[in-house]
Amino acid sequence: MRITSDLQGTVVSVEAQPGSTVGAGRVLAVIESMKMHHDVLAPVACRVDAVLVQQGRAIAAGADLFDITEIGESERAHDEATADGAVSGSQASGMSAAGRADVAEVNERHRLVLDEARSEVVAKRHERGHRTAREIVGDLVDDGSFVEYGSLVIAAQRRRKSIDELIRTTPADGLVGGIGTVNGDLFEGRDSRCVVMSYDYTVLAGTQGNMNHRKKDRLFEVAERLRLPVVFFAEGGGGRPGDTDVHGVTLLDCLAFNWFAKLSALVPLVGITTGYCFAGNAAILGCCDVVIATEGSNIGMGGPAMIEGGGLGVYEPTAVGPLEVQRANGVVDIVAADDEAAAAVAKQYLGYFQGTTTSWEVHDQTALRTVVPENRLKAYRIRDAIEGLFDVGSVLELRRDFGVGMITALARIEGRPVGVLANNPSHLAGAIDADGSDKAARFLQLCDTHGLPVITLCDTPGMMVGPEVEATALVRHCCRLFVVGANMTVPTIAVVLRKAYGLGAQAMMGGSTKAPLACLAWPTGEFGPMGLEGAVRLGFRRELDAIDDHDEREREFRRLVDQLYEGGKAINVASYLEIDDVIDPVDTRHWLSTLLESAPPVARDGKRRPHLDTW
Repeated sequence: MRITSDLQGTVVSVEAQPGSTVGAGRVLAVIESMKMHHDVLAPVACRVDAVLVQQGRAIAAGADLFDITEIGESERAHDEATADGAVSGSQASGMSAAGRADVAEVNERHRLVLDEARSEVVAKRHERGHRTAREIVGDLVDDGSFVEYGSLVIAAQRRRKSIDELIRTTPADGLVGGIGTVNGDLFEGRDSRCVVMSYDYTVLAGTQGNMNHRKKDRLFEVAERLRLPVVFFAEGGGGRPGDTDVHGVTLLDCLAFNWFAKLSALVPLVGITTGYCFAGNAAILGCCDVVIATEGSNIGMGGPAMIEGGGLGVYEPTAVGPLEVQRANGVVDIVAADDEAAAAVAKQYLGYFQGTTTSWEVHDQTALRTVVPENRLKAYRIRDAIEGLFDVGSVLELRRDFGVGMITALARIEGRPVGVLANNPSHLAGAIDADGSDKAARFLQLCDTHGLPVITLCDTPGMMVGPEVEATALVRHCCRLFVVGANMTVPTIAVVLRKAYGLGAQAMMGGSTKAPLACLAWPTGEFGPMGLEGAVRLGFRRELDAIDDHDEREREFRRLVDQLYEGGKAINVASYLEIDDVIDPVDTRHWLSTLLESAPPVARDGKRRPHLDTW
């Protein structure tokens, strides 16, 4: 049997000699071609009859190399016992029984970035009541699912510090990021895949360095290409002044903020912060669809150093953007007790954009019949209606402490995720003010952007009125509801629990009772072009003023209000088909699930809107 060369090259070495026996797979010669060494292996256990090449000779493809004779197993065993030193391909390539040095080096570098190798800084982090970046990421993603990008990166400070010091003190350049699954037990396949990133406050105070900016760029690009949600744990300051290995002056050509902002309306963006979050970290946080902050957080576009540098005074970090301010002004959507709770609520939030769950529980629907009192002037808790109507444990309220006249929440009905928009009759009787309008309009954008149907629970006397509220630019703010609502592309359904008056009611329904797939009312529903009391006082002012006796005037006023109420009762309005039906509250879920099941799937390819308003 003759062995020939498969390629052109130069013979580096000849490992077999005439008369020697070799086992199958043993190296006979090594040929170099284009700077690469290729082993010539024995195809079977054999005896080398003749060597037809010499070391150092250039050969062509197809050149003759060896003549061999195949030998039997018994003969091979005998000959191998007295073999002349021919070695296996793996040994010729440098593999030792103790393992490869290059693999050991890589494993050691990966070990050094782990918390186990940084016990001192980890202990300090724990003493402050916080978890490390790797603990936070590990708590969010499913076990064993995370692959990390750029774990071996170090800070761009090689001109001022040794490589060993940078490896020890700036692992991953202070940014842990990669791809993992979240809620993989509920949603299979790519539906559960997410890009997860976390600044590491134990590395140079979570500042944004040259290398971790590049890592962000890379992961933002991956998120865009794979259409994956992004969860970003933002903690720390802004740009890092200590990096030396950079080219340029201002670094304003950094692409991270441009690329991250372009992800808006393409994929869900979840921002989480704990502790101090200033400058660049706050900019990332503020671009997110939802902001989750833990108790004790401080959030600001400029930290104490920037404030002092601007000649604006000296402040402690805790004085800048404390949580009690940022939750009331609408910056923070959800407040969590600690890092663990923040990860749990992030999982819940992401789940609404990952799909429908296959199991759910239902509250006793008969309790809905008594949520709204029969006395039309008595206040009630709208949240009782929301909690009772949707699947058990499925309601997640957003921006609870801002624009309190509106309630915005994510929920599920028969496992299907929906957005819930409701008036809060406990605040201004449910009248719509500027903050409530902004909160509601932005929430509608969020749902429309990511394809969630919207259920509106209406109970409003209309837009808030008066000189003071007009000073808040209500005319512009409240009209956001009309513009956003009228251009919704996802299914919407309106349920009137009690009051549906004037422009406020129309704004809650996208501009008309005919805009939603259905406009339903509970038996307590009442409708009109304006509030009944106001309509009587304006429309019958002359008649009422003509009555001198106060008690008699009040009786006439109540009679006229009751008369209007009878005309505006939901059951009468439905008889004119101005609304679609008046239903027993017990039947609400059946209506909602029927309509949602009937609606065609919402397309998810590409952007449904250019971007999601950050406000």
